[in-house]
Amino acid sequence: MRALICGAGISGLTLAWHLERAGWEVELVERAPAFRESGYLIDFFGPGHQVAERMGLLPRLLDVRYPVSAVDYVDGAGRTTSRLTMPPDMFQVISLLRGDLARVIQEQVRSPIRYGTSVASAERSGTMADVRLTDGTRRTVDLLVGADGAHSRVRELVFGPEHRFLRYLDHQVSAYILRDEELSRRIGARYRMLTVPGRMAGGYALRDGRLALLFLRHETDPAIPADPAAALRRHFGDLGWILPEVLPRCPPPPELYHDQVTQIEMARWSEGRVVLLGDACQAVSLFAGHGASLGMAAAWVLADELAHGEVAGALIRYEERMRPAVEEVQRAGRRFVKWMAPATRRHIVARDLMIRLAGLPGLGRLFVNSLSPGGHRLITSRADHLDDHLDDARDRA
Repeated sequence: MRALICGAGISGLTLAWHLERAGWEVELVERAPAFRESGYLIDFFGPGHQVAERMGLLPRLLDVRYPVSAVDYVDGAGRTTSRLTMPPDMFQVISLLRGDLARVIQEQVRSPIRYGTSVASAERSGTMADVRLTDGTRRTVDLLVGADGAHSRVRELVFGPEHRFLRYLDHQVSAYILRDEELSRRIGARYRMLTVPGRMAGGYALRDGRLALLFLRHETDPAIPADPAAALRRHFGDLGWILPEVLPRCPPPPELYHDQVTQIEMARWSEGRVVLLGDACQAVSLFAGHGASLGMAAAWVLADELAHGEVAGALIRYEERMRPAVEEVQRAGRRFVKWMAPATRRHIVARDLMIRLAGLPGLGRLFVNSLSPGGHRLITSRADHLDDHLDDARDRA
């Protein structure tokens, strides 16, 4: 059996790992010219953590993790206004860069990856998919997988234009990494955030004297600015803290990651021998914070179904197993907007008050569960049920 996976990110690489070990012939294409190092710090746990453990990746993930011990909310002068301390054993959370997670998976993938290449056209022909790539070459495969993100080219070709499926959450996000040993030491092993109504800037120290920066801005217009770096300086330049030092050094894309904060909602995830995976069909958004974990879980589930039945039925069962968890996490992400990106000073004051209450005996874990950046520690009942599905898949294997 042959599979072509469009997208060499976390979901696509995880699926390649599983399929090649099941005897499939796998090829990946990736529109980026090289491996993408960009991204932001994520809290990785839940079903994705379970999949990574079964793949034997946890020792390497522990090597590249970051010990984020607390979230500090600061004012324009850099003074801490409230602090949320992270219990060290909380949910077996691993804090790491998205790029580092993808790199660890890629190290174990044997299949070839063709960078600077994407899908130009895709036709379903009986039990096969005929694919033409952007370099003019053609492939006939048993399965075409669109794991190419929220702005998926495969989804556009097979299911229709993006606007049919994209739910814009009225925010845009930016992230970049710079090298500054003094600033990195000043930030330390804590995630620090400056929040004013409609804007949030965050920073955290990385190894080798680097500093990772994340920016979130309320914006009702979904259009991406022509010069994202200039827009970032314009919208955040007046906030103080470390921003006057880091914004003049903001790089242009692709070193600067800039995108809409969105969710993808679709009536179905497959058509013939074409299936979508990860953010291409199940983007939950930065606010929900489960994207990497759900993407790895979805790759596991899809590979498991393909190993235990014919392709058409496997694609249907994969969606049936994943959709409830995805939809619940999406709902949770929409509810979390008011905490991660407060729209008013009243919401900021309420958030800080709740964080102070988190210091009271018996309440700390409750508030960490609901108030950490991006809702990364927000465990839902459907995600717990997904863990049970993964246990069932292991038993069948």
